[in-house]
Amino acid sequence: MSFSDFLNTVPNMLAGKGLKELGQIIISARRNKRPFVFGMGAHVIKVGLSPIIIHLMKQGIITAIAQNGACLIHDFELAAVGRTSEDVGASIGDGTFGMAKETADFLNNCAQHAYKEDIGLGEAVGMAIEREGLPYKELSIIYNAYCLNIPVTIHVAIGTDIIHMHPSADGAAIGASSYNDFKLFTSIIAGLDQGVYVNFGSAVILPEVFLKAITIARNLGYPLDNITTANFDFIRQYRPHTNVVSRPTLKGGKGFNFTGHHEIMLPMLAAILIEGLSKTSGT
Repeated sequence: MSFSDFLNTVPNMLAGKGLKELGQIIISARRNKRPFVFGMGAHVIKVGLSPIIIHLMKQGIITAIAQNGACLIHDFELAAVGRTSEDVGASIGDGTFGMAKETADFLNNCAQHAYKEDIGLGEAVGMAIEREGLPYKELSIIYNAYCLNIPVTIHVAIGTDIIHMHPSADGAAIGASSYNDFKLFTSIIAGLDQGVYVNFGSAVILPEVFLKAITIARNLGYPLDNITTANFDFIRQYRPHTNVVSRPTLKGGKGFNFTGHHEIMLPMLAAILIEGLSKTSGT
């Protein structure tokens, strides 16, 4: 059966109804050339979902990506060695957790380059992965976005990522390059009317950043009265529900909240979008 045939067997109630509705809203938005902005936490990469996100970019479905700082580490390691993550429990006791020099030096150097060139951290990392020809770069979301000219913005909280523990870390460079990405993200959100923003797995950083970007855009007079937002995560939490689902849509539009594992929920949403837009385009 087709995926839509399978989806029709899902009861049209609660989250089942909501996921179908969200899928159709995104399909309609992309059909009408409206943005679909994908915010994400690092766990989405850790559980192996990068190829799906890359495919959605290549199909023209995702139009921009926002990541927290931890995404940088896992995305780079996939590009460099084809795998990522470490056993935190086994390494925290002897002080070796997060002490991989190659990861820290590469990404901290990217931040310093971004600072000098007055560009965003996402662009600098994509540029560096291409320049260095990392052997598994096709697995990198940031590299593929750079090649596709899709903006990736990186939103860093100083001290939250392992690369900040290294001598190569430069707080001024990290802050300035991430701030450039915040300004870029705000300009993207300013054009979100009749578009969709989805937060996948970031519990704190991106919900806060999104709310501030919405506020700036409205303060400057951009019409954001009809937006759709959705949050996907393991559990319901205050900030994603309040700052992504509830507050931004008070003036209009609709917010959705889905609880479930990323490795199940994202493939389902992707299948809805890929098949739905494929039928729309007649391919």
